[in-house]
Amino acid sequence: MKNIIQYLTSVVAIGVFSVCAVLAEDTKATNTTAADFSKVGAAGGQFLKIGVGARATGMGGAYGSISNDVSSLYWNPSGIADIKEISGSFSYTQWFAGYSHNFFGGSVPLSDKYRAGISFTSFSSGDIPVTTVEKETGTGAKYQVSDFALGLTFGGNVTEQFAFGATLKYVQNAFASVSASGVAFDIGTIYHTGLQGINVGFSIHNLGGQQAYAGQDLNRSGKIVPEQFASLVEQQLVANPYNLPLTFRASISTDVMSIINGENETPADAEHKWIACADFETLSDVPEQYSIGTEYVWNDFVAIRGGYKMGHNTLGLAGGVGLKYIGGGFNGQLDYSISPVKDFGIVNRISISIRAL
Repeated sequence: MKNIIQYLTSVVAIGVFSVCAVLAEDTKATNTTAADFSKVGAAGGQFLKIGVGARATGMGGAYGSISNDVSSLYWNPSGIADIKEISGSFSYTQWFAGYSHNFFGGSVPLSDKYRAGISFTSFSSGDIPVTTVEKETGTGAKYQVSDFALGLTFGGNVTEQFAFGATLKYVQNAFASVSASGVAFDIGTIYHTGLQGINVGFSIHNLGGQQAYAGQDLNRSGKIVPEQFASLVEQQLVANPYNLPLTFRASISTDVMSIINGENETPADAEHKWIACADFETLSDVPEQYSIGTEYVWNDFVAIRGGYKMGHNTLGLAGGVGLKYIGGGFNGQLDYSISPVKDFGIVNRISISIRAL
């Protein structure tokens, strides 16, 4: 029986990466060659691609099949099925160029099998001076970039090994006095093979219609024909619609320590825990990306993480640490991650998570 399970697991893993390879080739085919055409800039709502949670980002974003905390509301909504208690999480990211990226999420159990969650993600710039050709140093006026996404998630276990999840979210992009908004969906699954911690995850993000900016700054007053002696006519500029960054993520992970110890899985109270994960992402507006990451946990107290993202033009190496506290009726966790960004400096993230016991 064990040999059959191992065989089926191998088939599933091979199938995951075969599908990814086919999708990658199809995407390349539609884009001709990289030298002839680039899909960069083909989507708006770019803040939706910024990872949340210091644990996941400390592993380079390789998190799609091991999502088991509140940040799974972003990475793979089916991960909510593993959260059995009332839980909450807050994450702050010091983005480059003075921007900040924040995430708040919560989860509550609806029954033994099903969970509900809510999440709020914001991306803001602070005040930016308004400049013109005539006044390069500024006009004295200021504006802000303020984007956010509000999501509602439902997920659970279909069987002991198969979990699903879906998120309905409202997305708004805004700057100055113009904004665009709409609805999008995320859908995800995770299959727990039950063999040495091998999990396989799939998710699709930002499924939705097009959005277009509208607002006061698009209104104008002028003559249709400048040379005519006529009264001014109220006009409105029509913004070109755009799509959100559609993303497909496939992931596979394993319990490295169980392999070392020759066990089927590492006990929950083990002194040493070590997991590894690899993710593949194909996106509608940038080339394919790959992530690998690992996490070592000592005595269920201290965690050390590392990861690397390939195919991204600015992100690459990542690392992080975490501390856990259990007692007083709750389980608390503090995580920190660091990601050097090419030509921009360093991105720092800090996350605080709490679960009721």
